[in-house]
Amino acid sequence: MRIELATDPGDPQRPNEDYASVALPALGQGGVLVLLDGVTPPEGDYGCRHSVPWFTARLGGAMLELSGSHRDMTLTEALAAAISRTAGVHRASCDLSHVRTPQATVVAARWSGDTVEHLVLSDSVLLLEHPDGSVQPVLDSRLDELPPAVRAQRDTVRALPRGSAERVAAGREYARTVESLRNAEGGFFTAAADPAVAARAVTGSTPRSEVRSLTALTDGAGRWVEVFREGTWAQCADLVSRHGPQPLIDRVRAAEAADPECRVHLRGKARDDASVIFVMP
Repeated sequence: MRIELATDPGDPQRPNEDYASVALPALGQGGVLVLLDGVTPPEGDYGCRHSVPWFTARLGGAMLELSGSHRDMTLTEALAAAISRTAGVHRASCDLSHVRTPQATVVAARWSGDTVEHLVLSDSVLLLEHPDGSVQPVLDSRLDELPPAVRAQRDTVRALPRGSAERVAAGREYARTVESLRNAEGGFFTAAADPAVAARAVTGSTPRSEVRSLTALTDGAGRWVEVFREGTWAQCADLVSRHGPQPLIDRVRAAEAADPECRVHLRGKARDDASVIFVMP
């Protein structure tokens, strides 16, 4: 079995809001990986006395323990229980009904001798490499399936000249519109304080014999494909498989550095936390 992890904060002066871990429970053949990408709140009060890294550490740790030691629970059930457990820790001190209460995207995979299970919630990604070298990206596509008016707004941004002030301003307005659809019907979902959101995750299972490797990426690492268009998901998985996770993050950092004002490649942050987990079961 081969396991490699790499993570890098987008801003060295700020805590990394990602969570990445792998467990190999002493319950026989198998293991579990959990990758979370904390959602950075806007400046100001967001109803919670705790930081996003505090939240991702607790939610990720609970998800890892529950999915690893309770094999009778589905990954969906484990996520719901992890959300409930984490909410219970700070419900008395914080306003968990606040729209920006700490939250995160989630990727989880669990493998046994027979099966590889997966769960993806929001815009982090899991890549399943098959024995023939083909790669299946597991994506929660709701961010790409927003209401027609929002997609039209996105298309307007893309049609404006790259590097123009108009495109930058329109891009910021589009980001605000998308943000209003977080954890809302017709929008997209992240793990916050409501355990019911676990049922919104993309889940499935694959025979173990059909999976050569697993690559989990937060969207900060997935930028190499989705934002900078440096390669396909298959090429991304191949890069990580051949050279490990850190070279992928290094390439993302180089692309970010080449466009520090986000004029060529529109994105919410010039640099983002980036994390990668690679497992060859």
